[in-house]
Amino acid sequence: MGETLFIQCIYEFIGTAVLILLGDGVVASSLLGKSKGYGGGWTVITLAWGFAVMCGVFIAGPHSGAHLNPAVSLGFAVAGAFPWSSVPAYVAAQLLGGFVGAVLVYIFYKDHFDVTDDAATKLGVFCTMPAIMNKPRNFFCEVVGTFLLVFVILIIATPENTPAVGLGASGAFPVTMLIMAIGMSLGGATGYAINPARDLPPRIAHAILPIKGKGPSGWGYSWVPVLAPLAGAVVAALLYLLLQN
Repeated sequence: MGETLFIQCIYEFIGTAVLILLGDGVVASSLLGKSKGYGGGWTVITLAWGFAVMCGVFIAGPHSGAHLNPAVSLGFAVAGAFPWSSVPAYVAAQLLGGFVGAVLVYIFYKDHFDVTDDAATKLGVFCTMPAIMNKPRNFFCEVVGTFLLVFVILIIATPENTPAVGLGASGAFPVTMLIMAIGMSLGGATGYAINPARDLPPRIAHAILPIKGKGPSGWGYSWVPVLAPLAGAVVAALLYLLLQN
């Protein structure tokens, strides 16, 4: 991976945009009115989110390591696996990619947004809201989910695992399975954001796009899927470092 930081960020941007396009896209397909995928359900959504990550990793992996997630970039930096100097640029690229991916979903499904009456459903296409609003517990859930994401990725990258898996820390197939497992097992409480770029930029898109009949963008909850994943990533990195000593 000999590209400049600028080229790495271009791939982080593209990979994250594809991740959100496919991830938010499956939610739109499953929830919006008159979609042929209407009623696809939680299993379809969690599977497609895993495959969305896989596509983003295949795009960005050879060039940037395919973090596609500010929490991953932060966790890797804390663990000493990524330079701190590159974190701000990576995060900026990821956030911008998340925004562009969400806008593309809106354009793609605009007719279906227009025929969907429920404002909460429209918001749910873009970002997460908890099934039961309990912010301390919601925060804990997002910390745990992101902890597992970052910790397992760091463990996958160890020399003992890499030859067996055939892929490194950002290997597409193990990370795909990991995302699916987190979604199916731990996603029911909060919608498993586990990625600030998956939640904040699409929420901003929801706020500024001219979506017919939309409601509030859930700003009172928005800090949870941003700060909790960052906290979970730091805890994962610190435990990883502890175990390496």
